[in-house]
Amino acid sequence: MAKVVLKNIKKVYPNTEAKKRGKKAQPASDEKKANLQITDEGVVAVQEFSLDIQDREFIVLVGPSGCGKSTTLRMVAGLEEISDGELYIGDHLVNDVAPKDRDIAMVFQNYALYPHMTVYENMAFSLKLKKTGKEEIDQKVREAAEILGITQYLDRKPKALSGGQRQRVAIGRAIVRNPQVLLMDEPLSNLDAKLRNQMRAELIKLLSRIDTTFIYVTHDQTEAMTLGDRIVIMRDGFIQQIGTPQAVFDHPTNLFVAGFIGTPQMNFFHNARLVKTDGVYGVELLGRTIPLTASQQAVLTQKAQPEGSVIVGVRPVHLTITGKDTGEGFPASVDVSEMMGSELHLHMNANNQDIVGIIPTAGLNLNEVRSGNAVYFNFDASLIHLFDPVTEQNLI
Repeated sequence: MAKVVLKNIKKVYPNTEAKKRGKKAQPASDEKKANLQITDEGVVAVQEFSLDIQDREFIVLVGPSGCGKSTTLRMVAGLEEISDGELYIGDHLVNDVAPKDRDIAMVFQNYALYPHMTVYENMAFSLKLKKTGKEEIDQKVREAAEILGITQYLDRKPKALSGGQRQRVAIGRAIVRNPQVLLMDEPLSNLDAKLRNQMRAELIKLLSRIDTTFIYVTHDQTEAMTLGDRIVIMRDGFIQQIGTPQAVFDHPTNLFVAGFIGTPQMNFFHNARLVKTDGVYGVELLGRTIPLTASQQAVLTQKAQPEGSVIVGVRPVHLTITGKDTGEGFPASVDVSEMMGSELHLHMNANNQDIVGIIPTAGLNLNEVRSGNAVYFNFDASLIHLFDPVTEQNLI
């Protein structure tokens, strides 16, 4: 339906408390407090946010609480004023356009349904305000209800519905308007785990049936990875990385993204060194030197990367273990073994460092991985990540 373009968007909440106390009491520029940047202008919630969202693309904004993702969504909706930058929906600059005139719809975290209205009336309400004809309203409401599987609930009031059913009504109320852009602010966070999984699947089905652009906010990386065409990882108001779920998982741009994306999170070895012998790079880790692959060598050589301390990252799913010393593994002891059915989450200790591995149970001797047992873990050098300990950027 429409492209959405954000150019250098910035959001500053004026520091009213400092004004009350007088200019002398204003905080120093660039002070950091509670993950928010405080300047002479005020508290900076979002800055330098630039993103081109294609027509019908599903974009997910993800990050920890307080990173600015919901504020960004509210600026697109017109519920928050943009302090600086430009926002385009379609070909129109909408910085000063009222929310009702932006041709967008929003689904809130708490559903925001009218309790005194039936499901039908809730879904029809916005169309009635636009003075849409009764026949057209009835057609659109029933079409949306059919898509969402809530036709049988049209005569009920919200209090008679489950959480998942209420959420479908909230989505239905949004899509009957056929908006250019559909905004969703953590719409599944109030549901239990099983229902959340079900609703994620329903949303994926819905995408193919609704001709609109989606912007979805969540702190749940599973939602981000399963729903988004591209995901935008945010931290402290800044974009950390934009990419497809697979690209972000395979090639995190920095230490924060690497630790945030993936469950359980990536294992980090902080006491590692990058070394170079006869022009060949290797990594010294836990008493062993690991030769790097040709492609990794090429990247480091092109950068003329010097020897020195590095942080090595290995995802739990990329670890392999054995109960025997093959001469190539790293010794560790099992702290906790979590049985997950088809896989085992193995918490180990190696040289006083906690390490987690995700090990398939098929063919695994469970007696070898009991708590307190000695095991040996290993990983493929092609699957490791190297981070600069100062800049925290991914070196390969």
